[in-house]
Amino acid sequence: MRKIKRSRAFEIVLNVTDDDFINPPKEAQRNAVINRALKEFVGNLNILNEQTKHFVPGETVHATKKDRSQITLEAQEIMEDWQIPLMKEMAKTIAEDGGDILEIGFGRGISAEMIMAYPIASYTTIECNNTVVDTYYKPFEAKHSNKNVKLYHGLWQDHIDYVGKYDGILFHTYPLNDDEYMQYVNGSITFAEHFFEHASNHLKPGGAFTYFSNEINSLSREHQQLLLKHFSSFSIQALPLSIPDDVKDTWWANSIAVIKAVK
Repeated sequence: MRKIKRSRAFEIVLNVTDDDFINPPKEAQRNAVINRALKEFVGNLNILNEQTKHFVPGETVHATKKDRSQITLEAQEIMEDWQIPLMKEMAKTIAEDGGDILEIGFGRGISAEMIMAYPIASYTTIECNNTVVDTYYKPFEAKHSNKNVKLYHGLWQDHIDYVGKYDGILFHTYPLNDDEYMQYVNGSITFAEHFFEHASNHLKPGGAFTYFSNEINSLSREHQQLLLKHFSSFSIQALPLSIPDDVKDTWWANSIAVIKAVK
């Protein structure tokens, strides 16, 4: 079987050489499935063409040659101000219904303060960077001394088996070194992908997990299938952003997808 899709900008040629590949009972069914897949791929290319017109350069190097777990970082290196609308939406996603909340990566504590504005029962975070803990978490803890707040100081991988169950989990962290970049970013759908199973294991029934993805305003079929492997449902919101040209992170587009996955 040979299928061709043409446009002014590109040509897609699909040669199916195995008669048993995508082989339902009727030939019409096979044609429908393959044509639908090709149409979806053409649509994705056209959407990417439009979206990339709004990209900014972003950071040109991956992660860092240094281990970021303990180096002293400037505030904008921990979290850039353009991400604040993301934090606001993610905090609302997991905290508006109250309950016990876990945040992976404390950062500057911006999302933590947003979470505390909701009627939650408890707030727990896992943060490994000593400077972040001293500069941002300890003042936060003192401010909320009358609330149920807790810190696990270290890598999330070292603590996640002992943290219990939560009504909401927010994942907002970054690759700490080249090894994490190569293992969890290079070739992955999203950096949060390697945390999906952990999030599912530590959510109470009906609990929500949130993260953001640079798939911009939609999720690939592979991404959706992976979510449904670990969660019962998910929803996405395309959040418009104002990203500066000199952004120091690896995100580039003027819109990013915020995902809510429910156990």
